[in-house]
Amino acid sequence: MFSKTRVTEPGPRAQTPEAELGRPVIDTPSDYAPQPARTRSGPSVLSSDLTVKGNITTQGDVQIEGTVEGDIRAHQLTVGDSATIRGEIVADEIIVNGRVVGRVRGLKVRLSATARVEGDIVHKTIAIESGAHFEGSVQRQEDPLGNGVTPKLAPPAASKVDVDA
Repeated sequence: MFSKTRVTEPGPRAQTPEAELGRPVIDTPSDYAPQPARTRSGPSVLSSDLTVKGNITTQGDVQIEGTVEGDIRAHQLTVGDSATIRGEIVADEIIVNGRVVGRVRGLKVRLSATARVEGDIVHKTIAIESGAHFEGSVQRQEDPLGNGVTPKLAPPAASKVDVDA
């Protein structure tokens, strides 16, 4: 299948079919080493005519233009102008231009002027543009991507006061 000519053999080296087609020719065992994972050049896009019922999980970037009924976990998530998401969103960076009904958890959260969010937002940093519509609570945490449990403060201890009359 693969042939390797020796330097000591007389005559010109013949081009292999792989080399003629511009394909790499494997000559050394080091070429068998595993290659590093390729990085994506752009986000995965779910178009406006698409409806997804179920959860979406990726380590890459996602741009939603359609409707998602389920939770989304991604590295970077962009909710497009025409998008509607019903479920929890968890991502390092979240940009909301459309509608979200559910909890939003992200390191960086940005609600644009066209955003409509109905749910709580847990963030490290947040930006809300003028014109954005938001109903819910906003809470800052150092690690909003943690286990999803929002720590609650312990109730104040009841103090007993003795009053002598």
